[in-house]
Amino acid sequence: MCNTSTPNTIIISSPGDANVNSHHHGHEHSHSHDHSHIDGHGRVIELGKDIMQFNDVGAARNRGYFDAKEVIALNLVSSPGSGKTSILEKTLTELKEELNFYVIEGDQQTMNDADRIDALNIPVVQVNTGALCHLESDMVYEAVKKLNPKSKSVLMIENVGNLVCPSKFNLGEDYRVVIISTTEGDDKPIKYPDMFEGSDICIINKIDLLPYLSFDVEKAKDYARKVNPKLKFFEVSAITGQGMDEWYKWLKSIES
Repeated sequence: MCNTSTPNTIIISSPGDANVNSHHHGHEHSHSHDHSHIDGHGRVIELGKDIMQFNDVGAARNRGYFDAKEVIALNLVSSPGSGKTSILEKTLTELKEELNFYVIEGDQQTMNDADRIDALNIPVVQVNTGALCHLESDMVYEAVKKLNPKSKSVLMIENVGNLVCPSKFNLGEDYRVVIISTTEGDDKPIKYPDMFEGSDICIINKIDLLPYLSFDVEKAKDYARKVNPKLKFFEVSAITGQGMDEWYKWLKSIES
């Protein structure tokens, strides 16, 4: 199941894109964050409900597919620069002989992250979203069809890097994993509460840098628990490997 050529790519069009794409977005909207439009009479036409309903239907379809094939799907979310791809690389490198992994890489542009995963001989599809700031369920469905994962495997979905838009879009995943780093503010959980409220796991990365920073791990956890008391935490360093064993142990437990 290892790739023998460059990763597959799905380019998602958004309004105004001039690209010729292999997949057309299932709904047309400008993706302003309030998803609303004011017409000539001053009426506000709310688009958010229709957009979310479309996404939720797709998420349910994905969920059914994952359940039928016994695929465990994880949605990895974070700000840019938190080390999300580094954690994913480290995890795949250490566990690829024990677990069957498949990866969907979401970015607005470039194949950079997918190339890093492909170098590990892990099946991967890159989704380039263009102007869109997150993955949506229909994008994941198209990517999964290309991957065609084996049963009893683990699908890692690396979302586009931000802590706002991806929080609203269910992809049909089993677990949402939010990643923050010690180089960010320890108040991230209360600045972006929707993301932490909807997550199952919180990974705090770059703990090897704690001696040089003012980041307070316990304060960050306290803030996160105020938003979501059920969050499970892992403190790790993707560079040194510190704390990664506990993360691996959890991953193997959910797959078994």
